[in-house]
Amino acid sequence: MEIEKEVKSLVSKLDALEVSLDLDSKKEELMSLRAELREPEVWNDPEEAKKINKKEHVLARLVDPLEELRFDLEALLELGDIANEEDLRLEINDLSNRIQQVEDLIKFSGPYDSHNVLMSIRSGVGGLDAEDWASMLMRMYVKWAEKNKIKFKVLEESRGEGGGLKSVDIVFSGERLFGKLKNEDGVHRLVRLSPFNSGGTRETSFAMVEVLPEIDEPEEVRIDEKDLRVDVFRAGGHGGQSVNTTDSAVRITHIPTGIVVTNQNERSQLQNKEVAMKVLRSRLASLMLEQHKEKIEDLKGPNQEAAWGNQIRNYVMHPYKLVKDVRSGKQTANVDSILGGAIEELW
Repeated sequence: MEIEKEVKSLVSKLDALEVSLDLDSKKEELMSLRAELREPEVWNDPEEAKKINKKEHVLARLVDPLEELRFDLEALLELGDIANEEDLRLEINDLSNRIQQVEDLIKFSGPYDSHNVLMSIRSGVGGLDAEDWASMLMRMYVKWAEKNKIKFKVLEESRGEGGGLKSVDIVFSGERLFGKLKNEDGVHRLVRLSPFNSGGTRETSFAMVEVLPEIDEPEEVRIDEKDLRVDVFRAGGHGGQSVNTTDSAVRITHIPTGIVVTNQNERSQLQNKEVAMKVLRSRLASLMLEQHKEKIEDLKGPNQEAAWGNQIRNYVMHPYKLVKDVRSGKQTANVDSILGGAIEELW
């Protein structure tokens, strides 16, 4: 009787997954993409063929496992009366694990969820405490990456007078990273006894974490050149090293939205422009998701009011310990664990 209930539960889960995905339309779309890829002419345009192949791969990862699950589940129902309990239990566990894998895939099936991440951390209100808080957040994400064997690279950082961070830009590379880390986007608020004043008073400080999908392919986010203003200027030196005396730094302004991107880390003006354009495409992609728009021309400027004060997560270290995520509603008293990289607990 218990096994029968578990099988019915699996059937219900699979039914719900197929409805939520609109499986029939996804199957039709997949068949159409595969038919296109079979046409020799499609390969005359390698870029277009690459885009179609990518769409086919993403859809196939959802549709094919569901088709196989439906077949195996129906086979299990037929075997229910003749198979022994131990074999049925093994089959049920296998099907349950496979359904969970599909559910995990669906969680990360957004338009950019499979992309790498460009993360910016900026200290906000709170002076030295806020700069120290920004550096604590950086360590938290680096520890998370190290625990999950995710590659990361610090692109640029600006240190504060007290040793903390004014800002830092990091790229994280791995599977479905934007789908995971987009939960971290927003204002993070810290309450603690300040280590930066003699009275050790309770202080509140803020830091902004911006999570962007890394857009490598220009065709994913097409930008009209006439909407751009490109300025070049002299790049500054780093840490007392020789100063770059050429006008190689690049500032790009996207006029319709007012987004400004600057880069001066590369050796040439062309390289700086390429990096700046990649970041601009990432910012526009994120803005399209935020404003639920499909076209760049429909975008408004970023909501500047969504800055300090509209926190998505609170970290309290005094007079009690608690981390609470405003959006998920999840919370824990184990602040050290979260700051040690266990951020999944709050998703």
